[in-house]
Amino acid sequence: MLDSTLKTQLKTYLEKVTQPIEIVASLDAAAKSVELRELLGEIAGLSEKITLREEIEAGAPVPSFAINNPGQVSGVRFAGIPLGHEFTSLVLALLQVGGHPSRLGMDVIEQIRELPGPLSFETYFSLSCQNCPDVVQALNLMSVLNPAISHTAIDGALFPEQVEARQIMSVPTVYLNGQVFGQGRMGVEEIVSKLDSGADKRDAARLAAKDRFDMLMVGGGPAGASAAIYAARKGIRTGVVAERFGGQVLDTMAIENFISVQETEGPKLGSALEEHVKSYEVDIMNLQRAVSLSRQGGEIEVGLANGASLKARSVVISTGARWRQMNVPGEDQYRNKGVAYCPHCDGPLFRGKRVAVIGGGNSGVEAAIDLAGIVAEVTLIEFGDQLRADAVLQKKLQSLPNVKVLMSAQTTEVIGDGSRVTGLAWKDRGTGELHSLALEGIFVQIGLVPNTEWLQGVIELSPRGEIIVDDRGQTSMPGVFAAGDATTVPFKQIVIAMGEGAKASLAAFDYLIRSSVASSQDTGPVSAQAA
Repeated sequence: MLDSTLKTQLKTYLEKVTQPIEIVASLDAAAKSVELRELLGEIAGLSEKITLREEIEAGAPVPSFAINNPGQVSGVRFAGIPLGHEFTSLVLALLQVGGHPSRLGMDVIEQIRELPGPLSFETYFSLSCQNCPDVVQALNLMSVLNPAISHTAIDGALFPEQVEARQIMSVPTVYLNGQVFGQGRMGVEEIVSKLDSGADKRDAARLAAKDRFDMLMVGGGPAGASAAIYAARKGIRTGVVAERFGGQVLDTMAIENFISVQETEGPKLGSALEEHVKSYEVDIMNLQRAVSLSRQGGEIEVGLANGASLKARSVVISTGARWRQMNVPGEDQYRNKGVAYCPHCDGPLFRGKRVAVIGGGNSGVEAAIDLAGIVAEVTLIEFGDQLRADAVLQKKLQSLPNVKVLMSAQTTEVIGDGSRVTGLAWKDRGTGELHSLALEGIFVQIGLVPNTEWLQGVIELSPRGEIIVDDRGQTSMPGVFAAGDATTVPFKQIVIAMGEGAKASLAAFDYLIRSSVASSQDTGPVSAQAA
């Protein structure tokens, strides 16, 4: 089942195991159990420290398996065959149950160990979801660290009855003690913060006590990461405050135009960005949302949602963008109940069903092509009178028998039965006629909106809400620079955001030097750090 290269790599990883591992598998004679039995047998054969035992445990889904130490229950279980994006989750679970330490900070580890239980988590994932592994790996690790926590990762495609009964239409979906806990990408710190009611107050006090930064990046995507690296290399006090380090790149499936890297995936690139930034003396403050920006004298203050504020001599804003919504009745009501924004993540939940894709650009056409291999029928809805996607994508789309395209069509309403999507209403922009379309899923792919609402009335924005910058990344507020998808710089691409982040950082450093020289005329020599 595993090819020779993968077996060799896995065997090398398993050499890090220091404690015996017992895999307890709940299997039957069905095809998926046979497949899982083969996988687990191959894994057990790669290390003397791993044993495999079959036992259909009470209440355990079939097929599934638990990863324990002999005589102990770790709380880690996979219901399904964790290949694809989840193979890394399986490998990490084996290492962590086997005694290999995680790279989590000791403060977070202690916070996890102190969480009161019982906390029984279930995560529904799909093997094509790039957001799911973060959640699965976080909850597995928490289960290893705290005996009061357990986690079962469930492949929704293998357990359609559960998916239907719980009306799960978006992954990852996490349940805690039988109730919905959250949806979408979450890391360890975010999960712990939701469980620990006092975390926000402690975070606010800790952040408020920080010394002033020489340069503070607001946003941790490609632009913010690039800016932070360039600043840190100047030897100045550098910080990054981000709502989600990695930004929107974490939601990107395939990246094939990042120069010098032929192909990668968003989460992999996001992880590499974070590791690169961490290799310098950069203070990363993750899971923190900026809500205000002000300047008094030569000092800039960034207010955070938890009430804390950070001070800096210069700021680079790189808050990026998010998926644009249709802003029609029913969209918010049926979000994650049929209205989705990630075809790679949620597409498998609509297998054999009818869906629509809103948007005829590259993203929309690519989504329709991907979904056509999974669902029964795809209807692509384009507002204009022609598709905007690349010719090669349009040609592929036209070759698919289960795809139809509606041109000059305006979505006017998402229709549902109160619990899930049942259709959408649309208007023919040419004739004005109103139509309805029966379906089960709607994938919205109509571009991006800059994350700049918090800057309204503070710095100059374009009519589209983008931060207006000059050729050096300078905004209308002295000492405040901006880069990436939140700005007026054209062409929202990762490689462009990185370059703009570097440029803004260098311009901000130049600003620090010049402002220090100016102030030194009154206060004395320029400090070595500033120069």
